[in-house]
Amino acid sequence: MGKGDRRSRRGKIYNGSHGKTRPGREPKKEPAPTLASTTRPGTTPRR
Repeated sequence: MGKGDRRSRRGKIYNGSHGKTRPGREPKKEPAPTLASTTRPGTTPRR
């Protein structure tokens, strides 16, 4: 259990990998707002 052990947290950090022991970043939940959703209701966008 050290830098050479890919199952341990320290080994994952040393190897630069992720998994159950060291999960990576979670994906973003909601996308950026689009132009259609930012306009006020009942108005049409100008051309």
